[in-house]
Amino acid sequence: MADGALTPEQILDTAEDVLRRFGLQKTTVVDVARALGVSHGSIYRHFPSKTALREAVASRWLARVSEPLGEIAAETGPALPRLRRWLEQLIRIKRGKVLDDPELFAVYHALADEADAVVQEHVGKLVDQISRMLSDGMVTGEVRFSDPRAMAWAVLRTTMVFHHPAHVGHWSLPEADVDRAFDDIFDLITRGLTPTEA
Repeated sequence: MADGALTPEQILDTAEDVLRRFGLQKTTVVDVARALGVSHGSIYRHFPSKTALREAVASRWLARVSEPLGEIAAETGPALPRLRRWLEQLIRIKRGKVLDDPELFAVYHALADEADAVVQEHVGKLVDQISRMLSDGMVTGEVRFSDPRAMAWAVLRTTMVFHHPAHVGHWSLPEADVDRAFDDIFDLITRGLTPTEA
């Protein structure tokens, strides 16, 4: 491949493949360059360091999680059904990643541990999306709290067992068991968020 034709997306695609094959600790910028048939200097023209390349890979991976969720958050309609679909989609995405490609998921989990700023930005996006839905629910009277951001954090933390990589061991349980547990948690969330009747 000619160095001039190289794009950041090609580098990231190849970095993903190399990471899958060799793992995080054994993958170098030279490995990625070799797989592309270019010099490692070509990689550094797009990503100034190994850390920058790793952060870009992690950021792209996390965007694959947050972007489809953002579409649900941006929809109109009742807030709590949207929130439920949003959470179900988050669970489906995360569970799918670990069950479909456990090696790559392990690499991304390790990458995320190194890329704290990237992860914090991602979590901030998730909180913003939940907050948006809860704000919509406040306007319609569907949600009773006046601090949607605080409640968004509470929702994210309450459902962490379903989507945080630290709980990956639970994700291999039968889907029916996971669904039942989620139903119970979401019922609790709904009861906590909705106005009480006088």
